[in-house]
Amino acid sequence: MMNVFCKTLLASALASATLASAYAAEPLTVYGKLNVTAQSNDEKGDATTTIQSNASRFGVKGNFELSSSLEAFYTVEYEVDTGAATSDNFKARNQFVGLKGAFGSFSVGRNDTLLKISQGNVDQFNDLSGDLKSLFKGDNRLGQTATYLSPSISGFVFGATYAAEGDADQQGQDGFSLAAMYGDAKLKKSPIYAAIAYDSDVKGYEILRASVQGKIANLTLGGMYQQQEETYKNALPVTTDSINGYLFSAAYDIDAVTLKAQYQDMEDKGDSWSVGADYALAKPTKVFAFYTNRSLEASTDDDKYIGVGLEHKF
Repeated sequence: MMNVFCKTLLASALASATLASAYAAEPLTVYGKLNVTAQSNDEKGDATTTIQSNASRFGVKGNFELSSSLEAFYTVEYEVDTGAATSDNFKARNQFVGLKGAFGSFSVGRNDTLLKISQGNVDQFNDLSGDLKSLFKGDNRLGQTATYLSPSISGFVFGATYAAEGDADQQGQDGFSLAAMYGDAKLKKSPIYAAIAYDSDVKGYEILRASVQGKIANLTLGGMYQQQEETYKNALPVTTDSINGYLFSAAYDIDAVTLKAQYQDMEDKGDSWSVGADYALAKPTKVFAFYTNRSLEASTDDDKYIGVGLEHKF
């Protein structure tokens, strides 16, 4: 049923994008990406070869001018797993509706938390096997959220996400995710991006995260510090010690090639390092290769991932 619905949604979006809209002032954008790799995944001493999708997705987004000072906006996005065992391979991603004006923006629906958003592009291996979420908690997308983002104030943006206790992942607790961010996360409008964020009882965790990334000529450097503590498990409060982790990342552009490296460590969990290279065939299309080695304290064998892939954005 979900597969049929998603196909219908995509067909409708494509038709809407090519035909005249009933509201001339309401632009509609169809967007997405396909990222697929051929990989060797060696986990717990058992190696498997896969052709896998890495957060491939499609979505529609748009806005509508309600007045000279108020605008409605929306996003409906799905992940599509090209390597799934079944053709019913859609999974909900961000899906929200909101209002935007001089006050900033306010949205409700399924959305990334502010702590997740605050990382910017510090993670050079995002969506791949070296993704920081393998060791760090906090990369959450929840179904029942309300999010506020302030207008930019001298380069600073402040935001908050409320996660309702009715969300299945919320352990029966209300949660809050707060962030203060400075600069442009894409490093196009500013040479530096920095953020500090805090989660309170979001998906059973209390988390403090600080992120920074800067660019000098062709070199991009990034870092992250995180402190995390589990507060709820199976809807019951728990008492645990907080643990600390950090991440360093680097990327260097040589014409159409980007060389990347990253190291991550989380106390009592393990560490991970990754190296890779992207080659841009055109602005929306790249081929890439990577290697990730993850050493977990709970395992005697390191997990190793090596892959080559192709990504196209549309």
